[in-house]
Amino acid sequence: MMLRSLAPLAALLLLLQSPPSFGLPEQPPGAGAAGPRDLSAVIVPLLQKSRLPALGAAIVTTDGLEAIGVAGVRSWTGTENVTIDDRWHLGSCTKAMTATLVARLVDRGVLSWDTKIGDVFGPTVHAAWKDVPMVWLLSHRSGAPGNFSEDLWQEMVARGGSPREQRRFFVERGLRLAPEIRPNTESVYSNAGFLIAGAMVEALTDTSWEDLMRREVFEPLGMTRTGFGAPGTPGLLDQPLGHTRGTDGWSPVALGPGDDNPAATGPAGTIHTTLADWARFVAAHLRGERGDPSYLKPATWQRLHTPGGKDWGYTPGWVVAEQEWAGGQLLRHVGSNNFWLAEATLALRKDFAVLIVTNVSDDAVEAPFKDLLAALVADHAAHVPKEGPMVPQPRPVTSPVTERAE
Repeated sequence: MMLRSLAPLAALLLLLQSPPSFGLPEQPPGAGAAGPRDLSAVIVPLLQKSRLPALGAAIVTTDGLEAIGVAGVRSWTGTENVTIDDRWHLGSCTKAMTATLVARLVDRGVLSWDTKIGDVFGPTVHAAWKDVPMVWLLSHRSGAPGNFSEDLWQEMVARGGSPREQRRFFVERGLRLAPEIRPNTESVYSNAGFLIAGAMVEALTDTSWEDLMRREVFEPLGMTRTGFGAPGTPGLLDQPLGHTRGTDGWSPVALGPGDDNPAATGPAGTIHTTLADWARFVAAHLRGERGDPSYLKPATWQRLHTPGGKDWGYTPGWVVAEQEWAGGQLLRHVGSNNFWLAEATLALRKDFAVLIVTNVSDDAVEAPFKDLLAALVADHAAHVPKEGPMVPQPRPVTSPVTERAE
């Protein structure tokens, strides 16, 4: 079984496009003490125009959830409305959580950003992999392909076993082959690299990636409604369903075999969560950017948010972009398993982030996501005091690892 796309082309194009001019209105700040603002009035017109099954969004600051809203239906063929407590599949937005897990283990001394594949898997790997450090895997600089071969995927699924056992098999077999690209010579988006990283932390801790995520990320951050795979209960419509394009609108994907990529691909993209839980994760990153040491050391946050070199397009777990409205550099990611789409945009220097989700993945999502991002940036700006949040001084780009593996 070949891994379905965790970041389709249409979604990746969102990373390269600037939102339109916002024409920010002059409005007084909102009353945050009353709870998160309702974004329904922003979301509903875009949902009606796009005719997607559902849309959800949130605005996040260091203080947590500033605004939230959802609209639409859980299933195109049903009448059950989505709610703000519903769970959404994040696809490759999982990668930022995997990188954050590694950061926690770095702070604990379990490994370092420089821990190499050869340090963990020893002589079984091809010589060209041995000196590839963890940070290259998490920053798409390792030389790993997007995915290892389809034959290897099929063999992994057919042999069965736990997700951890399947990952170890997949990684050990894949690492017997030379990297397709010389490590640290170019950035190549790689799901396989994150599976290698996941298998490394499992080997070092003798604990599954799933259990590590619960212990080191979900529980400390209060993410009580976060899990793995497609959300919901088979036979019930208690959560949104993913969708594909059908002959008459959208076709819901029933829960069961084929509703997600294999569980073994978890470190690259199988987490589901609520908007509120996702906001807790993102708020931790915003606070970390301002030096909050309560979850990670300040230097560790800096490493998560800083590319390892001028030509790197990624930090560990995030895509790097530049936007004037964000005050310069921002972090972003999109994720999809071809049935759902999620996007996170973190304007670190402006102390806010925007989260957008839908229960379909298709070219039709591109325009509403772009328009919704613009509308939410404007909405946030309209509710920020005129002096705005404190903007930290830009940090120099540092490279804590060797620039090239020979």
